[in-house]
Amino acid sequence: MRSVPFEDATAAARIREAAIARFGRQGFERTSVREIAADAGVSPALVMHHFGSKDGLRTACDEALVRELMTEKAKTDAPAIAETMREWLDRPERFGTYIDYFATMLADGSEGGNRLFDRLVRETEAMLEQGVADGTMHPSSDPEMQAIMITLNGLAPLLLRDQLARVLGVPLMSAAAVRRMSLPTLELYTHGLYTDSRVLDAARAALEGDPTSHAPVRSDKGPGNPNQDPDPPMPERSRA
Repeated sequence: MRSVPFEDATAAARIREAAIARFGRQGFERTSVREIAADAGVSPALVMHHFGSKDGLRTACDEALVRELMTEKAKTDAPAIAETMREWLDRPERFGTYIDYFATMLADGSEGGNRLFDRLVRETEAMLEQGVADGTMHPSSDPEMQAIMITLNGLAPLLLRDQLARVLGVPLMSAAAVRRMSLPTLELYTHGLYTDSRVLDAARAALEGDPTSHAPVRSDKGPGNPNQDPDPPMPERSRA
């Protein structure tokens, strides 16, 4: 994507916002540059001047929204978090266009959707690394997989928003939904779910015997027990 001159920044931002709204409503393939230009009040030629192509415009939209999202997720000081929460609760509908964009573009099955997902995972992994470094987050045995799971967890309400709205009885972007989801989500991330490590310890013990780890699994049953695990011991050969 070509760089945007300073004097054209306002027009470029208008084009980007118009594209986010159109892509979110109609999807990438069904949206034309001419429609975006009309929504932004500019000519199609100016869209091409700023972004080079429709795919370049999509990349610019991805970058802007991911940057905004990760900036909010990276906040760790209480006043900043409280201010963000108040913005969501006071005017949740202002974020509806962005949620439509993520939901539509990630579900379109295109390479662009894959790139957007990969970008979210990379940014989440970087955020987790920073959290571990500054002591605000616990380290993981598999940081990449942790980043993937957190990304999936964050995207699930967007991709399943109709189902979530049916269960809650209110739209996802309503103040009631945001208010109800906030504390349980933060409780889960802050305090976890289990009160002790028994399930985690059991999983670790089971994974130690995973065939892919080439770790031997010993049987603790006697030679006469038919329910051997994993294989019954071979009978001793009689000596000649």
